[in-house]
Amino acid sequence: MAQETTDAYEPQGIRLGVVRGVSYGLFGPPGTFIPQARSLGAGILRAYVYWSQVEPEPGHYRWDVVDALLGQLDGDEEVWITLCSSSPWATRTPTDFLPPSPALDLDAYVEFVRRVVRRCAGRVHYWQCDNEPSNTDLLWAGTADEYVAQLKVMYAAVKEADPAAAVVLGGCGYDVLGGEPGSEPWRFFEQVLRGGRDAFDLFDVHLYGDAAAVPAHIEAVRELMRAHGCLRPVVAGEYAAPVPFEFPEAQAVMYEVFAKAFADAGGQVQSTSQPAVQSTSQPAVQSTRELAARARQDTPERRAMAALYARMPQLPPRLQMFMEGCPPELEARRHRINCRQLVACTLQALAAGVRRTLHWNLAPEVPGPADPLQIMHLMFGKLAMLGYRDGELAVRHPAADTFALLTAQLADARRVTRVPFADAPGLYAFEVERAGQEPLLVLWDGRGAVDEEDLPPVAVSWPWPASAATAVDAFGEPHPVEVRDRRLCLAVSGTPVFVSPMNRPRSHNAP
Repeated sequence: MAQETTDAYEPQGIRLGVVRGVSYGLFGPPGTFIPQARSLGAGILRAYVYWSQVEPEPGHYRWDVVDALLGQLDGDEEVWITLCSSSPWATRTPTDFLPPSPALDLDAYVEFVRRVVRRCAGRVHYWQCDNEPSNTDLLWAGTADEYVAQLKVMYAAVKEADPAAAVVLGGCGYDVLGGEPGSEPWRFFEQVLRGGRDAFDLFDVHLYGDAAAVPAHIEAVRELMRAHGCLRPVVAGEYAAPVPFEFPEAQAVMYEVFAKAFADAGGQVQSTSQPAVQSTSQPAVQSTRELAARARQDTPERRAMAALYARMPQLPPRLQMFMEGCPPELEARRHRINCRQLVACTLQALAAGVRRTLHWNLAPEVPGPADPLQIMHLMFGKLAMLGYRDGELAVRHPAADTFALLTAQLADARRVTRVPFADAPGLYAFEVERAGQEPLLVLWDGRGAVDEEDLPPVAVSWPWPASAATAVDAFGEPHPVEVRDRRLCLAVSGTPVFVSPMNRPRSHNAP
């Protein structure tokens, strides 16, 4: 019987970080991104590397992408690489991009893993075996048992090449967390844990949507691990909000439009309660060459997206705000939700015992204008914190400033605790213990929908140890606060507020 718990690879301290995207150096030269992430205060960085990039032909290794990433490090950041078994020659589904699939020869896969880990030994802290494997056909073209077989040999290869490195189980995403136990994605992970419970050090959970659901999602995956005798530390390899599937009225319209487009093409569309719309008519393989060839072609996906844009003024505002060219007031609203949820989800995860969180995502995959007629752009395109200007990541969106503020406020954080407040049941209150600093209090009102901005603020009176306080909200704006008779007095809305007992020196990362 495997040991139930292990803390050998429990991350030390708290680090907030970002994901670079689903590709690095795959659709263009490997550019610079780590200094930009560092300027936001990111202490951990996640990037993808594909087998096709490192070993494009049998026995022929190229290190330009890996070395470009390593060359940007200054020794302080932690690095997490999601290693994807996508190859035009070495895997069952030939492709250089998606979907990863089982290796034709596990010995060849082991040699690839061993070489890339040795190249990065001591500099890459976390190695992940593919991503969201339960999202079959799109992100893993194989069975749960085949994933386990590959996970086991990867684990052994990583430990041989760099014993200090940790192996992360492929992310548990919305396809699992958004469904009920017993659903097909849940059964996939149950099978993985039955067969691979000794072949991973950390469990990766992806937290998209309303921050209020975060504690339940984290507890659900812990219960899943306990049931299979393999409780491991949980890390949040992706999280972000808002996304369209949070809003029923947006889901309903998307399903209607996509169902018609795919029915006309002779295909079927799944429910948009999932974070992406897939169809039986969508090609199974997405290589860089095939994606380029299909760009701008008349496909059911593009017809459905064109139909949405054609009726954009009549669409629900909660769908319009995810579309390019939406009214400025809706664009501003989406940014505000994004900033509020970034803070809320981070605090919820940290209070649930997660010590590494990585926000999705840092920036678009490549420079250039976005293609609004891609469903994935509608779902996730506006979540990028940075944008390109003249080929460089030089544009900061509001979420970037909020992230920088958050990393500055949580610098040297040791522990985050949610504190119940009986006088206002809808109030979220978190105390942050920080090394060498006064404690931090973070407050927000959780009543109503995530985009509700018309509710009156809640008056809060909180025991306070100091004679004065200073406060700033998630948008970086000063927030009115008083201390009377050793009680903190302020009004709290749905926007998180950071309250400190005294003025703190502003970090160079703070906006």
